[in-house]
Amino acid sequence: MQFHSEDYISFLTKITPDKQHQYVSEMQKFNLGEDCPIFDHMVDFCRRYTGGSIDGATRLNLQLSDIAINWSGGLHHAKKTEASGFCYVNDLVLAILELLKQHARVLYIDIDIHHGDGVEEAFYITDRVMTVSFHKYGDMFFPGTGALQDVGLNSGKYYSVNVPLSDGVDDVTFVDLFKFVMRDVMDMFQPGAIVLQCGADSLAGDRIGCFNLSLKGHSDCVAFMKSFKKPILVTGGGGYTKSNVARCWANETATLLGKSLAEDIPPHKSYYEYYADADYKLKAHAPVWIENQNSPQQIEKLKAQVRRNLRSLNFAPSVEFTEAPPDGLVPELDENALKPDERFGGTVGRDSLRDHDSEFYDEE
Repeated sequence: MQFHSEDYISFLTKITPDKQHQYVSEMQKFNLGEDCPIFDHMVDFCRRYTGGSIDGATRLNLQLSDIAINWSGGLHHAKKTEASGFCYVNDLVLAILELLKQHARVLYIDIDIHHGDGVEEAFYITDRVMTVSFHKYGDMFFPGTGALQDVGLNSGKYYSVNVPLSDGVDDVTFVDLFKFVMRDVMDMFQPGAIVLQCGADSLAGDRIGCFNLSLKGHSDCVAFMKSFKKPILVTGGGGYTKSNVARCWANETATLLGKSLAEDIPPHKSYYEYYADADYKLKAHAPVWIENQNSPQQIEKLKAQVRRNLRSLNFAPSVEFTEAPPDGLVPELDENALKPDERFGGTVGRDSLRDHDSEFYDEE
């Protein structure tokens, strides 16, 4: 299973911060530096988040899990031969390739505020993967792709679905639009498995984003896709207000488990002060509310065009399977056999505290 070029991966494995000046041309060739900086242990970082998504897909294939979660994954901008937008290895593409070993059709959904360009590009000419991206578009917003008319090519025509939005979209608008589009997608494409990228930069109050989604609006999309009862891999993605990101993915973990969380975040010693920004509540901290520039008329036009595109598909594609490539053996996890530190992240149910150079403290 391979997506990225060998020379690109080879370079990632050898480059280190102290060697950058020796490889100026290669750094430019592979789009490294600036928004894709080189840092210590970068390869280990890539292996871990990518391995998590591939392992999740493998567990779905082997029917060891119905739902797999990898909040460290979702790096959707990485291309075949270059890094992009803080993304180095595209774990989503590799996970989808793994799922295609057992499923004729795989659906990819992206609710990050940025267009899922790397995943769309990887599957732009195939009918076995449908990519659906809800994102901010226009005003030179990164990555600048994902127009409504970008629908795929050749066998993949109409299998790329882009839902471009303007600033300030709120829960009512977004969730209604999401459900409208995804009902049609599920009816027309009939996927065997789903990959859902849950970038938290589409929340209100994100330092880079410009949407007005609440934790509930964001998680309503997750709950809606769970309701189809298909094998689903859920990943993280972008998110630049750390306290909101943590709230979002904790809440969506609960959603996927069919649980609900209390509004008050319980006191604890691990990073509790991070949540003072919203009075220690399970809600997105949004000091500035952005006007919704998506008019009802624009949304109805979006719905109509997306529906017309989807109805251009005559039927869901079928694939004749021969012998599937072997999956790695994934043993069933026995939590009772784990030590307390491994099972709960510490004897009192907390992660071990580790300070990082990039953290901020009261005395700074």
